[in-house]
Amino acid sequence: MKKTKIAVDAMGGDNAPHEIIKGAVEAVNEFGASIVLVGIEQTIEEELKKYKFDKTKIEVVNSTEIIGTDEVPTTAIRRKKDSSMVVGLNLVKNGNAAAFVSAGSTGALLTGSTVIIGRIKGIERPALGTCLPTTKGFTFLLDSGANVDCKPNYLVQFAKMASVYVENVMDVKNPKVAIVNIGAEKEKGNALVKETHELLEVVDGINFTGNIEAREIPFGEADVVVCDGFVGNTILKLSEGLSLALLGIIKEEITQGAYKLAAVALKKPFKNIKKRFDAEEVGGAPFLGLKSLVVKAHGSSKAKGIKNAIKQCEIFVENDIVLKIQEKL
Repeated sequence: MKKTKIAVDAMGGDNAPHEIIKGAVEAVNEFGASIVLVGIEQTIEEELKKYKFDKTKIEVVNSTEIIGTDEVPTTAIRRKKDSSMVVGLNLVKNGNAAAFVSAGSTGALLTGSTVIIGRIKGIERPALGTCLPTTKGFTFLLDSGANVDCKPNYLVQFAKMASVYVENVMDVKNPKVAIVNIGAEKEKGNALVKETHELLEVVDGINFTGNIEAREIPFGEADVVVCDGFVGNTILKLSEGLSLALLGIIKEEITQGAYKLAAVALKKPFKNIKKRFDAEEVGGAPFLGLKSLVVKAHGSSKAKGIKNAIKQCEIFVENDIVLKIQEKL
């Protein structure tokens, strides 16, 4: 299995640079990843001194600026040419890295990726994909926030790209594709959903199963769920909040009074449940539709999330997902 260099934004995210660098080192030690850490060189070098790893596997590329989450994305990308994000994206554009991982500003990353790396020919809008935990494993949600206003042909492209990703990266053969709607019936929904449904019914090469209601998503009724970014982000944020709330309520209930002994006995099962809902197990959300892979790690990502995002990049690149998306179109 060939190894590819993955560029990592060492300065992006709430826990940068410590957790980002730790995650990169873990990726090197656990599965031999080749990393390019982008950021303030002196800071990165000082942090790397804390760890033991194969020094030939991590390269440091200096940058002097950082894009904050409170900055206007287009302005930040245009003005901060020497930011860790822009420098990292240019490494991918110029062929010095195969993919880029950042836990920094989502808006700036999407803007920078589209402007610097560019879209695959024929793709009208890159989209942000997210793995949602279900009772059967994961469902891939596309778009989860990049495009709040969509046309039916955008959603058709999302369905094609997501099918390729799920089949090749998540190893789900002939993935079931559904579109989010307020009912299972074909005649329900707004104009966007109705028209998209008609288009997806006649598209070759995808396993379209019709509409899916949001309440069915956690039960794994579809492998791919397609929607515009406004709906997708709403589903994502509600899922995150609801899972945290439920886990908190359960923990509160079983650690009171007579249930404390039961809580000790149930510690391992609940740890397993929490793991299934942990976004860091997946690592990050890929921007699909670009000429090269860019993965958005959660802003609060720790080492495990960064390590898994790097692993996701290796699988994506080695399966040549960009080429497969081009062929699908």
